[in-house]
Amino acid sequence: MRLPLITLVPCVLAIAACVEPTMPERPEGAAFFAENCTACHGTSARGDGPLAGNLTTTPPDLTLLSRNNDGRFPQTKTLAYIYGDPQENHLTRVMPNFGKDMALDLVPVDLDGQLTPTPRVLAALLVYLESIQR
Repeated sequence: MRLPLITLVPCVLAIAACVEPTMPERPEGAAFFAENCTACHGTSARGDGPLAGNLTTTPPDLTLLSRNNDGRFPQTKTLAYIYGDPQENHLTRVMPNFGKDMALDLVPVDLDGQLTPTPRVLAALLVYLESIQR
């Protein structure tokens, strides 16, 4: 017995909606960091990348985010800065906005008790950054 396509499509969509996305892990975030962030933040993430000396603002030491936030990793603030504020003047921002080009692959991230759809690669970057805190 063959089911009409019109019957199968809703079934497939319903099943797909029930499948929980795999959450990103540290290696995925480390790869994104290596490809997009080391030029300014350096391989150690301490703000000592090869381009850091050419910038008007010194890149922050990303290994101190928790220390500078009473010992808690500032996940929401960090993501907001990385994602970029669309209202922000692009001429005053040194770091590129990453978020707008990544909106197709989202995972739920718990930000201050609220599950927030977040670009997968940025969620992975958060995992990586939290793992390198000292």
